[in-house]
Amino acid sequence: MKNTENKKIKVAFPHMGTIYVAWEKALKEIGVEAFIPPYTNKKTLSLGTKNSPEAICLPYKLILGNFIEAIEGGVDYVSMIASPGICRLGEYGRNIEQVLKELGYKANYIELNLYDGFKGMIDYLVRISNSKNYFKIFYAIYLAVRTVFALDELQSFLSYYRAREINKGDAEKAFNRAIKMIRNANTARELSKALKNGLKEISSVEIDKNKNVLHVDLTGEIYIVNDEFSNQNMERELGAMGVQVRRSLTISSFLKDAIIPKMFKKGETHLERAYRLAKPYLMRDIGGDSLECISDVLYAKERNVDGLIHVSPFTCMPEIMSQNIFPKMREDINLPILTLIMDEQTGRAGYITRLEAFVDLMRRKKMKAQIEENKKQSALV
Repeated sequence: MKNTENKKIKVAFPHMGTIYVAWEKALKEIGVEAFIPPYTNKKTLSLGTKNSPEAICLPYKLILGNFIEAIEGGVDYVSMIASPGICRLGEYGRNIEQVLKELGYKANYIELNLYDGFKGMIDYLVRISNSKNYFKIFYAIYLAVRTVFALDELQSFLSYYRAREINKGDAEKAFNRAIKMIRNANTARELSKALKNGLKEISSVEIDKNKNVLHVDLTGEIYIVNDEFSNQNMERELGAMGVQVRRSLTISSFLKDAIIPKMFKKGETHLERAYRLAKPYLMRDIGGDSLECISDVLYAKERNVDGLIHVSPFTCMPEIMSQNIFPKMREDINLPILTLIMDEQTGRAGYITRLEAFVDLMRRKKMKAQIEENKKQSALV
């Protein structure tokens, strides 16, 4: 890549929750300008849907919409991850590149193959920056990975405090302030300090520590799980109902499996656990996040959570397979499971009604279990 007249190359990438913060930090470290398009909104969805095949899944449409908005904003390159295997994500890049050309857009397209591990990250940053300053490139990767883990830790804190907050919205406001702290950190030391201060910021929210909250695991297709727009702010809605949500699929867990060398991994990774737990129901990886989703049901049951929500985009074949295995799992384990399929036609009113009904089901189940436990304790006395 030629960088003429010392002008910084502008690179854009699709939104997926807060991942843009890590992207921005890595590119800034190697002297590339990260162009952040407007956060995914109805206009983004409209642009993507208008220029996409009807049966393609929601993440594709939103990614294309992100790219169109970025190119119209003057970006030089649009970039996203590539994927091998059965999931259609592996075909997204070439399709999107072709669509952008047909629409007359001049920006270039470049892919990052995360499944090539650490080497894939290095190759991508060398290519995007036209630099072989490997010290800067290694440090950029280190900063990005550290940022992802920090963001996921903040998200976990947000979920705890949002389910218990006295004044609705306080926890999310504190979380947004914490995100700004992370974005302003330019070194590993500053990042550690920003994370500490960000956790302190969220921890300062006034909560009801004695509130009887429900605990729910959220699993499904990784994009829908981690992107607030595509799942219609599910975690915020559940938090307002007094539900603490744990994301079973996170970017940090994905990085542990995809790029972090084994010598640096602590404990069992998500994918390793998936192969161990899913065997009675699914013997091999069939693409997407289906293997992880099946294992997440069993892992949720092991930890005695109150329920599990499975979200997926319409027409996603691996998640359709997961949903068809759930009925058998319900026969074997006593765990409420709600499946939600998301696309551009998903109506908010019906979606909220389903969440409310599921929360009500979990509360009744939990109350019944507590009554039965009290009776057992009384009989022992």
